[in-house]
Amino acid sequence: MDKIYRRPTQLGNTPKKKKNEKNRVRNTFLNFRVTPNEKKLIETRAALTGLTKSEFFIQSCLYQTILVKGNIKTFSEIKDKILELEIALESNPNLENLEPCQIESLRIILEILEKISFKNETKSQ
Repeated sequence: MDKIYRRPTQLGNTPKKKKNEKNRVRNTFLNFRVTPNEKKLIETRAALTGLTKSEFFIQSCLYQTILVKGNIKTFSEIKDKILELEIALESNPNLENLEPCQIESLRIILEILEKISFKNETKSQ
């Protein structure tokens, strides 16, 4: 006889429940590492917004302004995306028929170029 009470599900007699991944809308994971201090700050910010952590991360990643520091990798990625968009637009010049990922790439590229243009205008004045 066990001295510790165990629920019937802990005894191993019951089969494990399988998740139905087909019905899940968000079934992909993103992981990243942070310091303990960064974790506290992120959890504090998420709590202050009233959102769940996952909603907070999604909103932060998709809708916050990001500071881009130009380097070779950044510019080559932008060049590759522009070439990809050019090929897509040659086959069908209607912007509405682009994939959502391509539309987002175009939006980000235009936002980066706008910031660069704005910086150059303020420097020349």
